[in-house]
Amino acid sequence: MNIPASSNIELNNKSETLSAANPMQAHTRLMGQILLEMGKITLEDTENILQLQQKSGMLFGDAARQLGLITDIDVQRVLAGQFDYPYLLPGQENYSPELVVAYQPFCAQVEAIRAMRSQLVMRWFSKGHKSMAVVGINPECGSSLLVANLAVLFSQLGQRTLLIDANLREPGQHKIFNLHNKQGLSDVLAGRVELSNVISKLEPFVGLNVLSAGTRPPNPSELLSRTGFINASENIASQFDIVLYDAPAFMSSTDAFLIAARAGGVLLVIHKHNTRFADIQTVSEQIISNGANIIGTVLIDL
Repeated sequence: MNIPASSNIELNNKSETLSAANPMQAHTRLMGQILLEMGKITLEDTENILQLQQKSGMLFGDAARQLGLITDIDVQRVLAGQFDYPYLLPGQENYSPELVVAYQPFCAQVEAIRAMRSQLVMRWFSKGHKSMAVVGINPECGSSLLVANLAVLFSQLGQRTLLIDANLREPGQHKIFNLHNKQGLSDVLAGRVELSNVISKLEPFVGLNVLSAGTRPPNPSELLSRTGFINASENIASQFDIVLYDAPAFMSSTDAFLIAARAGGVLLVIHKHNTRFADIQTVSEQIISNGANIIGTVLIDL
């Protein structure tokens, strides 16, 4: 997935686990202590760093870098822990490597998504709304990866965040977050399981939870049309600060319109090369006629 530069984002109306290992405590420890625990420096290295620090007046991290003992990335990892900004090392937790906000939080692509989050907060969530659906016009446009990355970013604001995989036809969030998908939203809507029993809390991220799609049903549109979906959505909104829905593409089924109406707001995902302008117009009119708001549009180049 490639989120273009912000000018193309339009929002309209136990190993080296640092912060992931213990994000709530890392900020109370000194950088030297954390680097020792990470195995980046030894006690002998610490003495050399302190000597240089005393002579030069440098910060501990700067002195360690000048001695060639650590890298800029090592310093970023420590600071992330000290400021309660957890992220992961490559391969850790076995999440999708395209979960860039978790594995590459300082790259330009993440800055673009972070800017998008800021606009969403100002234009939607700060106005009392809690829920939003992120939906593509066409299938395979990258909307599932986008909403997964956004969910991580919202949780990093300290918000109790729930990501719901409402794509009951071709679910994907359990693959992104390496979760079991035996039971989930479909099972809740069918009355087969209690909501609290199928929400997965992702420990590496403070406040991030995922509700998988669950058993693939023969009647997804009917399940999403029932009052059970309304009741479940209201129950969820009372428990979380931010609720993000991943839905199938608008051009693939009517499910997305049902989910959009329940969420109240939609972030439209447009594929740079495959989405037709006529489809955008048609979908936009139908979203509005179903009582939902178009919060903005995002252009993605896969």
